[in-house]
Amino acid sequence: MRRLASRLDVTPVKRLGQNFVIDAGTIRRIVSLADLRPADVVLEVGPGLGSLTLGLVGAARKVVAIEVDPVLAAQLPVIVADRAGDLAAGLTVIQADAASIGAVPGAPTALVANLPYNVAVPVLLNLLEILPSIGRALVMVQAEVASRLCAEPGSRTYGIPSVKLAWYGIARRAGLVSRTVFWPVPNVDSALVSFTRHPAGERTVSRQAVFEIVDAAFAQRRKTLRAALAGWAGSADNAERVLREAGIDPALRGEALGVAQYIRIAQATGPTRSIIESWRT
Repeated sequence: MRRLASRLDVTPVKRLGQNFVIDAGTIRRIVSLADLRPADVVLEVGPGLGSLTLGLVGAARKVVAIEVDPVLAAQLPVIVADRAGDLAAGLTVIQADAASIGAVPGAPTALVANLPYNVAVPVLLNLLEILPSIGRALVMVQAEVASRLCAEPGSRTYGIPSVKLAWYGIARRAGLVSRTVFWPVPNVDSALVSFTRHPAGERTVSRQAVFEIVDAAFAQRRKTLRAALAGWAGSADNAERVLREAGIDPALRGEALGVAQYIRIAQATGPTRSIIESWRT
């Protein structure tokens, strides 16, 4: 990996969260835990020098890799062709920012990635939103981020990422990863997060409506929901009215609620929607 980086005149960029996996055992472990099927179309984010990509191209029908670095994006097909031969025909590389990309070809069915640590949460949430075809994922993130993504209501690490990921499906920690498997060695621990999307079904409220309430509830964590949602609802009285309509104690704080309860709050805005919308306008 170091020789390849030197030949390409590539130096890992901290700003882009570039920490490349250099341990073959870790690659095999990730591919195994991802439980890929021969018909899968796998989406990889931040493939870098292709160590994980080489494991994925032999385990799925197709791999779509999103790489923000133009030099690495251009070289990845060459690297894979050199080391995986004909399997490289199943690789598509897109040079783009995965945190803001609006579409991805091929209807990926699984996401498997060593996510850039500085943008892991926005990348994950954006891809799950724009790609409903993704039914499951296995991602490597900073250990602290993994704790937040998988946290349960009421826990110390529970917050906005926990609720928003729960909107899409169920996440659980799938194991720790040693710092020594990366180049350069990061200053933080890493962990794997496994994700399974909720079964497809018609939502009675929009994602935007629910996420707006979640953002307001956690903007001031120490405040009760009655106070925290006052700005969103137009007044504390309006917030309390909606909360009681949803069957939720206004004296609770945002970290006490699960995604199902936030959905109920969004549903309960119906009787007071005109009040809230008139205040906003």
